[in-house]
Amino acid sequence: MPSAVRVLCLSLLALTAATPPAAADTSWSVAPSGGGRPSFYAEGAPGTVLEDTVSVTNRGGRPLTVRLAGDGVPLAFAGRTVRIPARTRADVPFTVTVPASAAPGVRSGAVVARDPDGRTRTVPLRLRTTGPELTALTVERVTVDRDGITYDLVNRGTVPLAPRLAIHADGVFGPLLDRPARPVDTTLPPASRTRLTEPWPDRPALDAVDVRLTVTAEDGTADTASASARFVPWGAVTGVAGALTAGLALGVVRLRGRGWARLRGVRG
Repeated sequence: MPSAVRVLCLSLLALTAATPPAAADTSWSVAPSGGGRPSFYAEGAPGTVLEDTVSVTNRGGRPLTVRLAGDGVPLAFAGRTVRIPARTRADVPFTVTVPASAAPGVRSGAVVARDPDGRTRTVPLRLRTTGPELTALTVERVTVDRDGITYDLVNRGTVPLAPRLAIHADGVFGPLLDRPARPVDTTLPPASRTRLTEPWPDRPALDAVDVRLTVTAEDGTADTASASARFVPWGAVTGVAGALTAGLALGVVRLRGRGWARLRGVRG
């Protein structure tokens, strides 16, 4: 298949036999050119530009104008607005581009034609992206704070992933948290990064913790990342420090008072 299309043309073919006027819903139709195909099918590697042709047939006794568009897949038509004379067929070339970042697999779409009265005709189109299916998943940038455990999930492969996450945390005196692997509430597209936060409502108020996250893909591919944090109740510490400072100041004042009293007794 060519990688680019430079010139596209539109042809009009008169119908070989005059057809009687049809009902409004069958006066015109859309189909893949050449006949015999109920739908379009395109296949290629990411970045490939593929060609095909759609036929719009006007069986009516008056000219027909339709507007062509793609649904669900990127299509480029030789002409988006097409005027078809009475009892004539218009063949309109178009291209479909496989997205450069597309993962291997099949996408569904359609070629859509709409007339001035809002009536539409659609032809299904299936686009298959070829290439190796690679699973690569990492967990990165783990941080622990008062809101919970925040981390990045990175899909470095070519297929969408629905990962599972397990969390384990140890404190000074032993385990604090042990959550078994469970689904993450997101699906990662290929070559994407998502930042998430796992709540930890009962985290310790005073402790030194080490947190380990393990993420696993459907095929068993896994990755692990860790982070450390120190939890200190600064409000309580500040209160204690303030009380100690106040007590110390009071003690100094009392000692000074006793010193002055003794000095006055000596002088008297």
